Amino acid sequence: MGTRTILRVIVHDGDIRKITLNEKPQTLESLVEQLEGKLGLQYKFCLQYEDPDFNNALVNLADIADLPEQPTIKILSLVPTPTPSTADTETMSISSPESRSSLTRSPWPDNFEIPSFPVDIEYRLRQANLLYMRDNKYLQVPRDMKHEILEKLAETIYSFKAYPCDEEYLDVATALIQKHPCLAEPGSSNGCNGWKNSVNFKMGNYRTKLRRAGCNDVAINEGKRKGQAPQRLFKIPKRFELNFLPNLPDGEDETSMESKITELVEEMKKRSPICNSTFALTRREFVTLEPPVKDIIERWPALFAESQIVAEFCRVSSKNLKIEFFKELDKYTPRFFDIFKSKGGSVGRKLEGYLQQVAPAGTDVNGKRTAVLRGLPVILGDENNDFFKTCFDCDDLDISNSSIGILTVIPEDSLASPDSLHLALSSIAIILEGKMMMDGINTLPDAMCLLFGLIYALNLQYPQQLKNNFEFIQRVMLSLGHKSLKPKLQSLKNALMH
Repeated sequence: MGTRTILRVIVHDGDIRKITLNEKPQTLESLVEQLEGKLGLQYKFCLQYEDPDFNNALVNLADIADLPEQPTIKILSLVPTPTPSTADTETMSISSPESRSSLTRSPWPDNFEIPSFPVDIEYRLRQANLLYMRDNKYLQVPRDMKHEILEKLAETIYSFKAYPCDEEYLDVATALIQKHPCLAEPGSSNGCNGWKNSVNFKMGNYRTKLRRAGCNDVAINEGKRKGQAPQRLFKIPKRFELNFLPNLPDGEDETSMESKITELVEEMKKRSPICNSTFALTRREFVTLEPPVKDIIERWPALFAESQIVAEFCRVSSKNLKIEFFKELDKYTPRFFDIFKSKGGSVGRKLEGYLQQVAPAGTDVNGKRTAVLRGLPVILGDENNDFFKTCFDCDDLDISNSSIGILTVIPEDSLASPDSLHLALSSIAIILEGKMMMDGINTLPDAMCLLFGLIYALNLQYPQQLKNNFEFIQRVMLSLGHKSLKPKLQSLKNALMH
């Protein structure tokens, strides 16, 4: 228990990943669950592994004890990938090569792996590393060699993100001199500052080449560094979306994609449609045009179905929203309750009101989740009075001025107070731009999860009054973002870890 495990996972022939699990799985079911979360897979699958007893031939995995150290595992789907003409679908697979044609990004790795360089470069580095180990002599890198190294590093970095941050450039430079110590810079404080700056500069040149080639995620920012528009208008991933603005699929253009929109609108009337094929077009519209939500729901009604929100979030971030959200929420719940009890003053009184409605040994999971989600913005100092709304079903509530929120509607004859966590619910709805965009949601935690997914899917901003709350969900619960946190978020994370 507690041992980190590294896996080589073959999702399919064109998608082979290195996966690190924080805890070594003790059962086959635990391994499958962790792989679902890490890979964002939304379909049933079985596993095979390379068995050293049979010359590393693939064998079905029936017992977790059979796995060797650092194994290679292959994912085998148990159901065919659905298509609009063959099957209805509640959830969608994005693992086939066809469906992943525009989903090429992987999450930034915990440990950046330096790629293999051209054969001649690898040979020269190997000789230089041997010389360094024998005589402690650093390599004077020739210009042509440095160009090849930086070009390959830029290509590898782009497979993760187009606009890395300073911390990530440092990760790359550090990994480079660790793998090839002959490249270290004796005059640098950390041995790699020069390489970090060179990689940063090379990425700028690499983006220019991609921009000229028509890559959407960099072409959208063309000219903005030349004074044509302020820097703040840069359209880059701000919430660590992996597939922020992909190109249209091969063989498709805007005309052909428009016909798919009509098909999807018709499909929405009779079944839950597949939106993989139009993902690139929706991202282009949402990122470049930033249309109002009322226009989006008319043009893309499928995106407001629960299954499609989960699937779209997976396409954008490569994470399974519902599995990750509720797994982390339940994991932290006991510690949240301890923190709530430790608070005093007006904050403590408000939190105590939520705690009193949850029995200490109770099994009401939704009640506990609701208490945490209502209490989280309180301990983060966010204003949530206009976000969480409650009314009776007979009330004519004016929500036209509510830009974003969650509305709980309770029956008129209910004896519960509006602040109760155990309401005889009539409906829970999501409010966006003064209108109810989704209703009939079963629980407040479900509504909060789906709203977070909608923010990613529609490229919306976090509500200003709950910015800390949503950033905590993103950065701490879903691990989307840099490790460095705002002091307020870091303090809460530290408290949760105790």
